[in-house]
Amino acid sequence: MTELATRPANPVVGTLVAHESAALHVTGTAVYTDDLAARASGVLTAWPVQSEHAHALVKVDPGAALVVPGVVRVLTAADVPGVNDAGVKDDEPLIPSEAMFHGHALAWVLAETAEAARLGAAAVRVDYEPLPSIITVAEAIEAGSFQGIPRTVRRGDPESVLATAPHVFDGVAEVGGQEHFYLETHASFAHVDSEGQVFVECSTQHPSETQEIVAHVLGLPSNRVTVQTLRMGGGFGGKEMQPHGFAAIAALGATLTGRPVRLRLNRTQDLTMTGKRHPFHIVWKAGFDDSGRILALATTLTSDGGWSLDLSEPVMGRALCHVDNAYWIPNFVAQGRIAKTNKTSQTAFRGFGGPQGMFVIEDILGRVAPCLGIDAATLRERNFYAPGQTTPYGQPVRHAERLHEIWRRVLDESAFDERRAGIAAFNAEHADTKRALAITPVKFGISFTLTTYNQAGALVHVYKDGSVLVNHGGTEMGQGLHTKMLQVAATALGVPLDAVRLAPTRTDKVPNTSATAASSSADLNGGAVKHACEQIRDRMAGVAAGLLGVDPHDVRFSRGRVGGIGASDPSLTFADVANAAYHQRVQLFAAGFYRTEGLHWNTEKMQGEPFKYFAYGAAATEVEVDGFTGAYRTRRVDIVHDVGDSLSPLVDLGQIEGGFVQGAGWLTLEELRWDETDGTGRGRLLTQSASTYKLPSFSEMPEVFNVHFFERATEDGVVYGSKAVGEPPLMLALSVREAIREAVAAFGAAGGIVELASPATPEAVFWAVEAARRAAERAAPEDRPAGASVGAESPLVPFDH
Repeated sequence: MTELATRPANPVVGTLVAHESAALHVTGTAVYTDDLAARASGVLTAWPVQSEHAHALVKVDPGAALVVPGVVRVLTAADVPGVNDAGVKDDEPLIPSEAMFHGHALAWVLAETAEAARLGAAAVRVDYEPLPSIITVAEAIEAGSFQGIPRTVRRGDPESVLATAPHVFDGVAEVGGQEHFYLETHASFAHVDSEGQVFVECSTQHPSETQEIVAHVLGLPSNRVTVQTLRMGGGFGGKEMQPHGFAAIAALGATLTGRPVRLRLNRTQDLTMTGKRHPFHIVWKAGFDDSGRILALATTLTSDGGWSLDLSEPVMGRALCHVDNAYWIPNFVAQGRIAKTNKTSQTAFRGFGGPQGMFVIEDILGRVAPCLGIDAATLRERNFYAPGQTTPYGQPVRHAERLHEIWRRVLDESAFDERRAGIAAFNAEHADTKRALAITPVKFGISFTLTTYNQAGALVHVYKDGSVLVNHGGTEMGQGLHTKMLQVAATALGVPLDAVRLAPTRTDKVPNTSATAASSSADLNGGAVKHACEQIRDRMAGVAAGLLGVDPHDVRFSRGRVGGIGASDPSLTFADVANAAYHQRVQLFAAGFYRTEGLHWNTEKMQGEPFKYFAYGAAATEVEVDGFTGAYRTRRVDIVHDVGDSLSPLVDLGQIEGGFVQGAGWLTLEELRWDETDGTGRGRLLTQSASTYKLPSFSEMPEVFNVHFFERATEDGVVYGSKAVGEPPLMLALSVREAIREAVAAFGAAGGIVELASPATPEAVFWAVEAARRAAERAAPEDRPAGASVGAESPLVPFDH
């Protein structure tokens, strides 16, 4: 085992500790970005002037707004001293002359109060010259409206194999997007200090990139801009790229007026202006042998990228790398392309394309299992990766045996076979209520697919009194990263947890950081924090050795004391050694750095080893469906998930539970709808609030929710043997959708095929139940030929590279 994964005696990592801000959260005293603005004086509020068309050339006349009481200034493109762009692809004008989606911010009003800013924005005159708009992926495909570079992952000869396979199926599927709906909307607060430094408090997952965008909008070098993130009230990927423009507007306003500027979107603005999870349109063809083993798969994935690229290319890249999920597919081709539509620019969301990719294969297996006459759970297990096999993009599937072990544990702990027998008896007695129990696996790659991002820095200070201050490049959005970093630092230095404090994330403390994303932040920042702490500890060991009269290699740090290797050896407090080190002029601060080793990835060829490791898991979910309404309830969930050696078990447990529920929301409840008519509201988001956008709540929680960690799973080469846990659990929720599918099938004839919309809302489930009943009336199962098409007749959609 590498030194990075080795744990010392009495580690603080792995112990049950509460989230570092838990008490602040539950008492309402935790401070967020807009709270800081409320405590300042002379603050101006920024308010957007939003487009009323999905696509139009615009001319903005701010004159009428300037006479509204309290309005100080209206920001237009002419006010930008640097680059008028809020992104990194040169395709996101900060203040545009062409409205690209309904709700696009065309100008910003600065005023003394939020109400004055709102009234000022309403007074701004906008002249529109409407242009043709594209709202749906189908419209984009028909119009050839695409953006970015299409990519393909290929292995073997799928076309030839599909031409000769014993059983061939094809189909079309769509999976919807998802609104982040974080508790704290986008917020930035900017001011310029006496030395001309622009200081921005921002609710962002990527402070360094926010700094970069603010700097180039203002025409300043990065050393003149500092971005700080105290904490976020949720992010889920929605604050990885999207905050940059809002921070730039606040900074621009502060620079031009000389006064602090706050920008906080209200809920409707946040919903109508910011990106969501990418919806996907999927065309596929799959071949199987007589035993149900997958022989070949060919699929084309088209994502709805919205009006600009944002992170759509890497999202599609990760989706293509997760179509296989946990299954060996010897002949494989997956093509990916990004549609350009007149909607919000879709962006990162927990899983980052992985869920959409896994959806493809899980939907296929769920659809075709009845045609093959094989139970869906058996079909899945039969196709699992075996040790020694590689993914379609060339990465060895290390620890594939863990997947098999986890699967068997879930089957055993959930009493899967026994409960299925009971469910069959229940269904036989109930004509209008059906139950089902389904199980699905997860294999999720951990690391940024852009290799450059797999690095992190930290700055650790030890003070003379033995207290410790940690700065690192990751941001805290409620996921517990700071809690884990506190435990890593306390373990590395051998001090109690309460001796360590985390400083807010700031670009002038740790520069050039990567986004807190890709589930990699604990791995990356933990490695950097550990590196910094070990430098300090090694220096202090030399001091302690002199004081204790032992060899420096025999000095041990544990529980706040520093002593020799023997239990009876004398010892000193950590504070005593720190103070002595100061007097001996020994450095008590250090910069740590970590880069993930062993990664290589060729984006052009879509081949290599982009991931440090895979996180595995499996979930068995039981649901009950009402045949009259399509409403369902989740009766029980059993999960076994691989977190390696957990850094913080309570945090990881919360991440698994929360990720699963968020995934279930995406697949079954959360339906985004836009106006697709040709009227004046075309392109308008129709689900603009919690009253029209259904979020999971307590009523959707499983009645029984069993979550267990997979033991004996130390991950070598990762900080203290842990594994990422932020994103992988979300995809365990595919078991909910598959259970609903099987429950719907129970309303029809045995062996019936169920096509299920996604999200599988009660309405969608109701119509699926009706379809199952009608199909049962039309034909007996034995009349249905094996190998028939199980989707709309549509060939694979080729496209040029």
